[in-house]
Amino acid sequence: MTQKRYHRVKQVLDRRQTDLTVCLDEVHKHHNLSAIVRTADAVGCHHVHAVWPKEQRRLTNNTSGGSKNWVDTHMHDDIDTAVAKIREQIPGVQLLATNLSDEAVDYREIDYTLPTAFIVGQEREGISDKALAHADKHIVIPMQGMVQSLNVSVAAALILYEAQRQREAHGLYERNMLDEDIKHTLLFEGCHPIIAHQCKEKGLAYPALDDEGEIIADEVFWDTLRYKRKK
Repeated sequence: MTQKRYHRVKQVLDRRQTDLTVCLDEVHKHHNLSAIVRTADAVGCHHVHAVWPKEQRRLTNNTSGGSKNWVDTHMHDDIDTAVAKIREQIPGVQLLATNLSDEAVDYREIDYTLPTAFIVGQEREGISDKALAHADKHIVIPMQGMVQSLNVSVAAALILYEAQRQREAHGLYERNMLDEDIKHTLLFEGCHPIIAHQCKEKGLAYPALDDEGEIIADEVFWDTLRYKRKK
């Protein structure tokens, strides 16, 4: 572990946006789920929600690029359960749905500095009526060509980056929103993966880290772990 990596990981976690998320309404192509998780990580989202068939629940490493290790992806059996979890995680959330309807507004007209979640629909059928029933507003990405919609992962990326643009302008990335216990777990696993694996095998809690990311632990911990520190 290098100090540079520790400070890099800590900087990323310090800027996590726990009040911004995206929900996939039965998006059934694995590479789209993985691509959305990767974009969510890139803009600082900590949570992604997906209504997904149980037998298909996996992320592809070649598209997510390891982002699945940093983004908490919640799988749900139905949209009602997904929305309930989102509202529990983000009190006062504005829930948006990507849908070409008479009342839909340009996605850039939304104030994403507010606690926000948006739902994207599946590739073939679009967003479900059940999902639309939960939405406070419908949003649309304007089209000037013959097509009426973008690939779902591309659409999600555009919305997430508009949210990032607005939040950056308002200094919202300077907040420290992530729970400290979650942050410590991710820091430890990201900077000390071998020792983290040994801790899991032995049922040991992760010890504290100092300001440079080095482990703070007594001899009992090291003896239990059967790990000899370098002198």
